[in-house]
Amino acid sequence: MRVRTRRLLAAAVVAAVASTAAVTPAQAGVKPYVKVGYFTQWGIYGRDFQLAKVQNSGAASRLTHINYAFGPVTADGVCASADPWADWQTPFSAELSVDGVADVAGQPISGNLNQIAELKAKNPRLRVLISLGGWTGSKYFSDAARTDASRKKLVSSCVDLWIKGNLPDLPTGVAAGILDGIDLDWEWPGSAGEVGNIIRPEDKQNFTLLTAEFRAQLDKLSRTTKKHYDLTAFLPAAPAKIDAGFEGKIFKYLDFATVQGYDFHGSWESRTNQQSALHVPNGTPDNPDFSSEVAVNSWLKAGAPRQKLVLGLPYYSQGWTGITAGGNGLFAAATGPAPGKFAAGTEDYKAVKTLSGFRTYRDLKSGHAWLFDGTTFWTYDDPAALLQKTLWIRTKGLGGAMMWSLDGDDTNASLTKAVATGLWTP
Repeated sequence: MRVRTRRLLAAAVVAAVASTAAVTPAQAGVKPYVKVGYFTQWGIYGRDFQLAKVQNSGAASRLTHINYAFGPVTADGVCASADPWADWQTPFSAELSVDGVADVAGQPISGNLNQIAELKAKNPRLRVLISLGGWTGSKYFSDAARTDASRKKLVSSCVDLWIKGNLPDLPTGVAAGILDGIDLDWEWPGSAGEVGNIIRPEDKQNFTLLTAEFRAQLDKLSRTTKKHYDLTAFLPAAPAKIDAGFEGKIFKYLDFATVQGYDFHGSWESRTNQQSALHVPNGTPDNPDFSSEVAVNSWLKAGAPRQKLVLGLPYYSQGWTGITAGGNGLFAAATGPAPGKFAAGTEDYKAVKTLSGFRTYRDLKSGHAWLFDGTTFWTYDDPAALLQKTLWIRTKGLGGAMMWSLDGDDTNASLTKAVATGLWTP
């Protein structure tokens, strides 16, 4: 098994180098690569995934940032907690705590925020950001970004709650210093996201103004605390969504931006496909089609600096079933989504890696992999695929990688360790 893995990794290296330009001295080793992992607020429930597991698996020491997801924007145009119990109220046992000490009644703050503080104490270089919005929390972004007054109101509330740490019904500043910045996850300015989201044509310009307001208020606080606060954004892969909602000048306000490198296709479609290929595969039935290369080149065309683009990588799979076409299963008609533990058509990497009766297929030229047993098909990224992608990130001169989400990795953090290996800098 080890020999086979080494051969796959070697093949991935060759494919990555062959498909991209050589790394230039100016690109190599100048600045450490960003490695961002999303931690989901709700993961502590059904998924039984706590920040202690991020620490104990070795993932925390290999990341530069964690994005804590999500903080919604309300109908009143302010920041709020989607789940105060998870954020700052729930007590953790010694077994589930980062520091191995149980929370006790009467301590100033509990919940995930206290666990973040413990995680940062063990990993002093790790930065943790609150991610605002998300797929189900972006409905009111357009309203909040509409005017100068509404933008100031939103940003002030976000800084007060998440950065200054003024949590409801707790002592002033109880969570100050725990979070290091804000990630804007508006899905999407100027184009459709979740059904019911408010969308306006002027969202494109208003998003730029909103990033400028966040930068201004964070920098104002920095002058008092003498601490830099990161401002980042999650950006779409589809060229049409880029054109509809984003201006290149947003990057002068952002420390970096993460680009969606997944969900190019999925189980909502009736045909199997790749969800996260580096390059558009040969034989694709869609023209034009999506890929990491298409997404990154679209952002470069829009004026994004290479080193501020961070490529998103999936820690989950998209799956189909009811396939009868034979062959390797790619681009085949399916009857519906494959069964998944938490949702039909999706499954964590840690689950699909243990499936029996499946054969692994790879398109090294296009940079994607899949599993097929003759009936069910899963498109996914494993350590070999991620190593190839990190090498592409290096050769493309990008700023690093983002991973959605940490709970999809296995107990040994195999995916995070592969990303860290590929993006290692002296």
